Amino acid sequence: MDSETREKIKKTVREILEEADMDEMTEYKIRQLASRKLDLNLSDSKYKAYVRHVVNSFLEEQKAKQEEEEEADATDNNDNQKEFDDEGDLIVCRLSEKRRVTIQEFRGKTLVSIREYYKKDGKELPSSKGISLTEEQWSTFKKNIPDIEKAIRKMES
Repeated sequence: MDSETREKIKKTVREILEEADMDEMTEYKIRQLASRKLDLNLSDSKYKAYVRHVVNSFLEEQKAKQEEEEEADATDNNDNQKEFDDEGDLIVCRLSEKRRVTIQEFRGKTLVSIREYYKKDGKELPSSKGISLTEEQWSTFKKNIPDIEKAIRKMES
């Protein structure tokens, strides 16, 4: 089968699949519809295997898209389940049992706080051990992470 015919079959079959009710559509029906559109007998053995290949490729793509969407939905749901500490600050991550990174508002400024916490009367409270960075300081820190990592690698070698 020549490449032009292959492309026509692929394009036609994919168009049918994109518009089809996948609960009702069968490979046979797809071949019949495409045969009419292309004026070719796609039930002929030389075409039948290729149509099956196009259908399977399409179905695999659809499955991958669905899995990506489900993964994105799961990520969105995780965003809705944000964790806050006893003071109402957003906990971005826990570095250890006692250390965490939080985002907090203080005197009208947003701060990234990397701090050690302690327990008192059943509550986890921030200690003085840690640092709070303004957005500007945080940006400067982020920009310099590659240099910090390079210096650490150099010290380790």
